[in-house]
Amino acid sequence: MALWQTRHAAALLAGARPGLGVEEVVVSTVGDRRTDLPIAEIGGKGVFAKEVQAAVLDGRADFAVHSGKDLPSATPPGLVIAAVLERGDARDALVGATLAELGPGALVATGAPRRRAQLAWLRPDLTFADLRGNVDTRLRRAPEFGALVLGHAGLQRLGRADAVAEVLEPSVLVPQVAQGTIAIECRADDAETGELLGLLEHAPTRVGFRAERAYLDALGGDCTLPAGAHAIVTPSGTDDADGVDGAFGTVELTAVLASLDGHVLLRSTGRGEDPEALGRALAGELLDGSGGRALLL
Repeated sequence: MALWQTRHAAALLAGARPGLGVEEVVVSTVGDRRTDLPIAEIGGKGVFAKEVQAAVLDGRADFAVHSGKDLPSATPPGLVIAAVLERGDARDALVGATLAELGPGALVATGAPRRRAQLAWLRPDLTFADLRGNVDTRLRRAPEFGALVLGHAGLQRLGRADAVAEVLEPSVLVPQVAQGTIAIECRADDAETGELLGLLEHAPTRVGFRAERAYLDALGGDCTLPAGAHAIVTPSGTDDADGVDGAFGTVELTAVLASLDGHVLLRSTGRGEDPEALGRALAGELLDGSGGRALLL
């Protein structure tokens, strides 16, 4: 997936600046290497990003291409998110069976606490197993389980959407923060690269990205609790991506916070024109207004 995203960004750059050459710098991260352990045990959110970010900071690469969902909510000093590409499908997908087809006690494979908690809330009878690795590895193991849960965008991008049994709407399963987005970082002092990458910016996606990440940041940034958020952005007709005073009309943000076992699930939807303020407000509502702070203990 990382290579697909990098080559996608390179193709977009070539289209925006004909004749531009882009050289791939492949970095193996601890998240890629330790597929035998849950993400939370090897560093949590950021295990797919830190070593790639280091390659940009030390000059081995000019920019880094990330799955937006893998980025910690705080950008490291010296880096800037120079572009957020147009969002793919943010939804989760089931492979192997639909939710209704899963029998009592069916085993569902996913390493994501967010997915487990929400599915357990919907179907307390389900059981779960960790499963990590690239998409092909997980699909090969699909017969071992009642169903797998994967990001729909990743399956589409890799040409494996034919494996999907059911796409789960955000009203059923709230996606991970920034799921389906691709974010590109460069050094903050590299104005030339930043300007070039800015040609790839998709302003409405950036606004939703900001709202969802503000929610995560207000929860503690890199917490491994089951938490998700999904923004729907209604453009106002202007392309001012930095404006917050109605520049994009309304942002509708749905957020969820749950206990690890899915016995407690808190969910709220809000609307506003300032994406960061909206994300923080929903976090405050779930943490303090709905008792979610107890889930952080």
